[in-house]
Amino acid sequence: MFEGKKAIVLGERDGVQGPAIVDCLKEAGVDVVYSATECFV
Repeated sequence: MFEGKKAIVLGERDGVQGPAIVDCLKEAGVDVVYSATECFV
């Protein structure tokens, strides 16, 4: 379902961080074009 799709990942510093989301998406076949972990206060 996600294979061949592209994604932009925004993680949260106090929640789920970007690299963790990227790892999950790559396992599903998604091409991550940008990843960042930010602090949303």
